[in-house]
This record gives sequence, structure tokens and C-alpha cells, in this order.
Amino acid sequence: MKQDPTPLPELTRQFVSHFGEMGSRWGINRTVGQIYALIFLSPKPINADEIAEGLSFSRSNVSMGLKELQSWRLVHMRHQPGDRREYFEAPADVWEIFRTLAEERRRREIEPTQSMLRSALLQETHSADEQYAQQRMQEMYELIDKLMTWFDDVQRLNPDTAMQLMGMGSAVTRVLTLKDRLTGKSPARKEGND
Repeated sequence: MKQDPTPLPELTRQFVSHFGEMGSRWGINRTVGQIYALIFLSPKPINADEIAEGLSFSRSNVSMGLKELQSWRLVHMRHQPGDRREYFEAPADVWEIFRTLAEERRRREIEPTQSMLRSALLQETHSADEQYAQQRMQEMYELIDKLMTWFDDVQRLNPDTAMQLMGMGSAVTRVLTLKDRLTGKSPARKEGND
């Protein structure tokens, strides 16, 4: 007779459930989010059977979820001596997880948009409406380009320096607000509207 699965500890269950809900808001399947949360919290690499049992998911759902997580480079596959099964673990460093996730989102979502905008900006316009649309696309392209340049700069930082930079966020905002006050610029206004 098959034994009932050991229930997840309450704290783990709460995190796994929440991560699944948040994952669906971030554009990943809820099941994939829950699988990742369980792997992330596991103190040791775990195999697909353990994941399926812990989450009460079918083995096929777990396999598909693991393939998706591998395609995002968010889990590492390991083998255990004397065991033919594949074991999975999340990177130990949360900064590495964030960087990997950000790089994948950039590759899948931002770069195609940049490419489309570059192509649109090279096209000849034939009306005032098209010129206006192209101007708006230029503004969007420039913003995305600046954000990606900043992102590249942050990616090159070591984790400790990046954490210090993030901790300085409100201080930098106060300095920039003070600069705007001293120069007479309102932070809510665009430069062309002074």
C-alpha cells in the first residue's frame, strides 16, 4: 500500500503557494512557479519524484515544469552517485538568480521590442500621423536603450556593490530632487516644458 506523501512544512507551503500565484502574474505557469519555489527552498538537490510528491503534481507536469526552468537557466541538474535519477537545485546566490531571470526576460521580451523599434525608425514616413508615431517610438527606443545600458552596467557589478547601489536608491533620489530644486526644474516636468 502506497504511503501518503509527507506534507510540506507550513512555512514552505505558504511560500510555494505564494510563488505560484506571483509566477502567474510574472508570465510563468503557476505550476512552474511552485516547482521553482520548492527547489529554491530545498536544502539539497531534489528529483522529479520528490517534487511531484511534495506538491501533489503529476510526474508529467513536473517534467514539463523542470524543462521550462532549465530553458530559463534557473535550475541546475545534478546526478547523485549510484542513482540514475536527475536532481535539481537552484543557484545558491539570489543575486545570480535575479541576474539570470533578468537576462532571460531581456532576451525574450526586451530585445525583440528593441529590434522592432529599430526597424520602425528606419522606415520612411508619409504623413504627419506616421511622423508622430515614429517620434513616440524614438522616445520609447531611447528609454529602453538607456535602461538596458544601465542594466548592463549593474550586471557587471559584483553582488556586494550592486546591493550597496540598491541601498542608495532613496539617497540618490533625494540628491536629484535637491538638484532640481536648486536649478529650478520641477521633477514632474519634462525638459521641453520649462
